[in-house]
Amino acid sequence: MGSFGRRAALVVTLLTAFASRAQVIDFESGGLHYRTLTRNGLTIMFASLPSRIRAYAVMQVAVSNGSEISWNVKPEDFTFHAADGVAIRAVPATEVVDSLMAKASRKDVIHLVSQYEAGIYGNTRMKLANGYESRRQNALAEVASAKLKAAAAASAIALVSTRLLPGDSTDGALFFPSNGKPLGAGRLVIHAAAETFEFDVDAVPAK
Repeated sequence: MGSFGRRAALVVTLLTAFASRAQVIDFESGGLHYRTLTRNGLTIMFASLPSRIRAYAVMQVAVSNGSEISWNVKPEDFTFHAADGVAIRAVPATEVVDSLMAKASRKDVIHLVSQYEAGIYGNTRMKLANGYESRRQNALAEVASAKLKAAAAASAIALVSTRLLPGDSTDGALFFPSNGKPLGAGRLVIHAAAETFEFDVDAVPAK
């Protein structure tokens, strides 16, 4: 192969590699700024929520499996890397639920539930088949008192460890320990589907 042929082959290789790289897509919905990325058939979408609850900063996330194999997704797969180098991993759903039940006020819970629902129900790109709505209905069906219903609705928000079959999707809230402070700007790194997903995270003013 001559020099021209080698250069042409290199150009084709580079173009193919560039085209095959998934690109982060940004869009606005329901007043929230979402970013989404697909790798290995798995699509992850997230948005930072402006409100915080107790000692946690909160993100809304949705995951859809468009591949032909099953993948496991859990909160601990998500780590926020702050601009100062500090890494904060999302906590497991059971820890979040225990904390909400023990420490969160009713006002805190209502505000978080309202904000989360406004985000997911206003986002036409988010699939709700196996996520919060399903967990909320199951939780509310099992309790009778209004107080327990509020607690059950709040606990249904947290993203739980889920095995996604081909075509499955889920959503939930990620809780990052932050001592009640906003996360600020940084980078969200997720290890899932044998891939590494990376997103820029903008600072979100608290409400």
